[in-house]
Amino acid sequence: MTNTTPEMDRLSAQISQADSQTRYRYEPQVRRVIERLNAEGEAVPAATKRLHEELLREAIEAQFDNMPV
Repeated sequence: MTNTTPEMDRLSAQISQADSQTRYRYEPQVRRVIERLNAEGEAVPAATKRLHEELLREAIEAQFDNMPV
């Protein structure tokens, strides 16, 4: 059993303090925590799943913001 709660607490704090235009950059770190939990057969908290989905949407949006029109 990995102690991921402190890691997610730290990430959540960093994400909440991050600029709204750059917080999507934390998505890979949150994804790794989720992957680790899944690999260890542990349940992924709903709040962690929601945060990951939110960061994914922001990352996709950021890709389109940088596209020339």
